[in-house]
Amino acid sequence: MGTNLTIGKAINAGLRASMEHDPKVLVMGEDVGRLGGVFRVTDGLYKDFGADRVIDTPLAESGIVGTAIGLAMRGYRPVVEIQFDGFFFPAANQTFTQLAKMRRRSAGKLSMPVVMRIPYGGGIGAVEHHSESPEAYFIHTSGLRVVSVANPEDAYWMIQQAVRSDDPVIFLEPKRRYYEKSEVDTEIPFAEAAPMGAARVVRPGTDVTLLAYGPMVKTALQAAEADDEHSIEVIDLRSLSPVDYPTIVESVRRTGRLVVAHEAVLTGGPGAEIAARVTEECFYHLESPVIRVAAFDTPYPQSRLEEYYLPDLDRVLDGVDRAFAY
Repeated sequence: MGTNLTIGKAINAGLRASMEHDPKVLVMGEDVGRLGGVFRVTDGLYKDFGADRVIDTPLAESGIVGTAIGLAMRGYRPVVEIQFDGFFFPAANQTFTQLAKMRRRSAGKLSMPVVMRIPYGGGIGAVEHHSESPEAYFIHTSGLRVVSVANPEDAYWMIQQAVRSDDPVIFLEPKRRYYEKSEVDTEIPFAEAAPMGAARVVRPGTDVTLLAYGPMVKTALQAAEADDEHSIEVIDLRSLSPVDYPTIVESVRRTGRLVVAHEAVLTGGPGAEIAARVTEECFYHLESPVIRVAAFDTPYPQSRLEEYYLPDLDRVLDGVDRAFAY
């Protein structure tokens, strides 16, 4: 029997396991200590590990990430929280010009075991800067690993895998899914958990492949359940960089169609690169163009409009119908 956890509690449990395993693991960020984070993901860690390992920082993202880089160079494994997705940008310089490049710049003499936790995506009724989907910035930058969890099982194991990585990891947490529960097997050996970089077929199908990650995986599964006409195979991407293309390509060569769904905007979004790559590798197997379902190419709207802005069940089903229109 597993433990019934929310995604938020699973991340908390994974952080706790990482801190118990390695005394060099530190947690840093705005309000992560006494408050336990705005989403309470770090709740209880300050009490159990103390102020030396769970550090409340000033409201200065550039300072948070810059300090984490220095700590990593001295042998620590800092896990930093960016309180909301849109707050990341003051730390862009540290992330793109230092964190991502330090291993190559030092010819491998320095590792950068930094995890940057970012609650991302919409659906919580917040305003701009609290509901962004900035993943394309990170996957465009060589040297960063980028992952997104969609369920508590992955949240528990992937945060531990991210902490043990010697490369910097951008760990994207879908904030509107924080409180959804499922069983987590916390007793299996660490080495037996699914690899952090592997995609997962979460629902087999034969007619079309529906690829999603993070907050859109649940919507994709709902679409597969609601479509009585087509057999939809749903893949949870899990890792956005690197991408597990062999799993995607094997699926598309069987189904002949691919629909990619994400909350990020359409133009230059992660689906664009996936569509290009799959078209190259599956050209003679495709029965239709790769279809993308995404947010509109506008700034994030007021909360009363976000239900129209974000891809929903109907838009995903429409994407599937478009794939069969050819």
